[in-house]
Amino acid sequence: MSSRAQPHRLALDAQALREAVEAHQRYLAGRSGGRRLSLTYADLSNCTLEGLDLREADFAGANFHGATLARANLSRGILFGADLREADLRRANLGRADLRGACLRGANLAGAELPGCDLREGRIALQDKLDGFRILRHEHRPGELNYAILSGANLAGAQMAGAVAMSSDFTDANLSGAQMAGAKLTRAVLDGADLTGADLAGADLSGASMKRTVLTGANLESATLDNVDMSDVLRAPPPVVYVDSRPIDQVLAEHEAYCDSAGERGSVSDFSNVDFRTLRTLKERRLTAIVARNGVFFGLDPDFSGADLRGCDLRETDLRGAKLAGASFTRADLRGAKLGPLTIGDGRFVRTDFTRATLRNADLRGAHAVRARFLEADMTGANLQGCDLTDAELEV
Repeated sequence: MSSRAQPHRLALDAQALREAVEAHQRYLAGRSGGRRLSLTYADLSNCTLEGLDLREADFAGANFHGATLARANLSRGILFGADLREADLRRANLGRADLRGACLRGANLAGAELPGCDLREGRIALQDKLDGFRILRHEHRPGELNYAILSGANLAGAQMAGAVAMSSDFTDANLSGAQMAGAKLTRAVLDGADLTGADLAGADLSGASMKRTVLTGANLESATLDNVDMSDVLRAPPPVVYVDSRPIDQVLAEHEAYCDSAGERGSVSDFSNVDFRTLRTLKERRLTAIVARNGVFFGLDPDFSGADLRGCDLRETDLRGAKLAGASFTRADLRGAKLGPLTIGDGRFVRTDFTRATLRNADLRGAHAVRARFLEADMTGANLQGCDLTDAELEV
């Protein structure tokens, strides 16, 4: 950044910053002496603001380079043109924040909440005594997310048209309904991300990794997809799913008959790689010992409450948001299963619920169970090696 383009930065000592934050807390609580936090163009580089409630604060043009803002609440805040390079924003709440023109190069936004935020390009005009108005420019292009970490972040409905996010990590992020037309996403990692209904028209995805990405209803018109890895992407379900040349509902009924008659009627089938989304619900269906490796249940919100799933092969199965309360998973194979939350709207999600479920000797190695509920669950002998239980409800 040239010296001519540098704005005057307001330097705050620790005491002044603390008093300003305390006044903002009174403002949010409606108490006397409260004052909305306004630190436009402030130098907050390398500051620690971890876990603070900074809702509605005005940080336009502020410098947060290397700052720690993990778990901070910045919802509806103004961060227009802010410098957030290499900032720690893990699990921060940036819902409806104005991030136009913000530079997030190398920032860590893993697990952050950014539904509806504005990440489009933007620039700030500053008044100069000699030159009149001029533009504040970052070292890199405004609106930049290059090399940022957004794994598991919630970006549902985010405004990202024209954003630059080269080599960024969006693994398992929720980008449903995001407006990303013309975005530069070259070499970005979008593995397992939910792009349902996202607008990627004209976006540059050259060299990106989109393994297991959900593309149902996504607009990829005129998008550049050179050398993109799209293995196992999930598109809209077919109108009818067949298993061994028969409709899935008929095959499932025969499996239930086999279970009910102790093998005298019906037959057992392998449901591996089957897309169950054409079925409206699986409530009260008997799935004892079903083999559904790599089965697709995404968005079905399946209700397995009380189901007998003992010994089932459910490796890599997508069960996000499933109702599994009281279900029996004794000796079930859930290696690599997706058991995290299912987003159902702006800032709303349904957690996978294992309340009172039996998971004795179940294999959950490498499973993704972020925010899952395991209240009163019997997990005796369960193998949890490598299972991601971040923010899961577990009884100690």
